[in-house]
Amino acid sequence: MALVAGFLVFGLVVAIAAVFVVREAGRIGEAPPAAIFDPDDALEWVVEHVPDDVAATLTPGDVRRILEFQLEFFQRKGVSQNGSSRTPRGPVIVGGAEQVAYILDRAAATGEAYLPEQVHGVVETQLSYLRAIGAIGPPAEPPTSEPPPDSGEESPRV
Repeated sequence: MALVAGFLVFGLVVAIAAVFVVREAGRIGEAPPAAIFDPDDALEWVVEHVPDDVAATLTPGDVRRILEFQLEFFQRKGVSQNGSSRTPRGPVIVGGAEQVAYILDRAAATGEAYLPEQVHGVVETQLSYLRAIGAIGPPAEPPTSEPPPDSGEESPRV
């Protein structure tokens, strides 16, 4: 009798565990977990993957400094979140001339001089890392002058 009760308890525990596993697998399948950005992993990845012409002219300390300025730029634009920061209004474009100019200005203010080509190489490599971990989406579509089809606005008639 005790053996039967033991099997019943064991079966019940396994059934409950199976329900939790299936439920969590379904939840994760619907909405994958948010990407976690680790600055040390990012630095290591960028140093390993930065183009050779840029790697030959920058130290790992230089790359770290550029990445820190890039993160400052992200925070100013509202795209870097820690669970309590604001969310951006509308789409945010990263990786462009504005970002490189910000990094060059910040570096100059701290006494470091980098070339735009150096900063661009590090920024593009960092963006490929962020794409690889799922932290950013695909490139944005260029803006159009016509309203979206479901916006309720009529297009001007010619």
